Amino acid sequence: MTSDTPATTRLRLNVAYDGTGFSGWSEQPGLRTVQGEIESALTTLFRRLGDVPTVTVAGRTDAGVHARGQVVHLDLTDPQIAQLQRPHRGMVDQSPLDAPTVLARRLNGLAGASDEIVVTGARVAPRGFHARFGALWRKYEYRIADRGAERDPTRRSHTLWYDQGLDLDVMNAVADGLLGLHDWAAYCRHREYATTIRELQAFRWRREADGVLVATVQADAFCHNLVRNLVGACVAVGEGVLPEHRAVGIRREAARNGEFRVVPALGLTMLEVGYPPDDEMEARVASTQVKRSAASLDE
Repeated sequence: MTSDTPATTRLRLNVAYDGTGFSGWSEQPGLRTVQGEIESALTTLFRRLGDVPTVTVAGRTDAGVHARGQVVHLDLTDPQIAQLQRPHRGMVDQSPLDAPTVLARRLNGLAGASDEIVVTGARVAPRGFHARFGALWRKYEYRIADRGAERDPTRRSHTLWYDQGLDLDVMNAVADGLLGLHDWAAYCRHREYATTIRELQAFRWRREADGVLVATVQADAFCHNLVRNLVGACVAVGEGVLPEHRAVGIRREAARNGEFRVVPALGLTMLEVGYPPDDEMEARVASTQVKRSAASLDE
């Protein structure tokens, strides 16, 4: 930090959102996005105090994808922190307020005014914290109401309705066979300069009491559309239109060939992001940046 660079405090925010009305996470000109709404709210809060902070996210989600456990960080200058800490006129207790708590409440009143975005937690981040590069893993779930499952119209924007019967045991066999560190080029949408090598750490299907199938998928990171393609392959096998061995075969061939379809975004929700203990954060961020220096971590 140079003498001309203002001192900053990094905050970690946990964010949940309904992705139905958004064109994904990332800010895009002329489109409504989760990042755009949050940064617009930050502009309203801090535009009189110099540079407006931007947010860095653990995993960028596509249009229609939801989140219950998204994580972001942002850096606030001392004047911005002081503004949040300032007690309201007329408050009996005039001691400084907790800045992260105040920020969460104000963002929920601005970006979350429509109840589509909620900051569920906020705190001062540990030393060296980075929402993206510090993450050890990301976890998603995908919900499918197949033939015979209860179709709840109140969850229609969060569950794929699929008018075929799906075999849970076969789908779990497929999921087990896909685990591990692999090149997922056949299961990802190609992005220039982005690696398709990922470690699929957990992949399991369960059928809930209402008959809805739920996949839980965890990896160190996800290349673009990986979860939706993994689910698509399982659905094709579970329906009986794709031989079970082809799920691994397609992965090994490292090229898309149209043997199964990517499932829609609406059934997908980011559940959680895992991080190391606070005292190991700086080492994790440094190792991730070295490992990924030649490729981005597009989600």
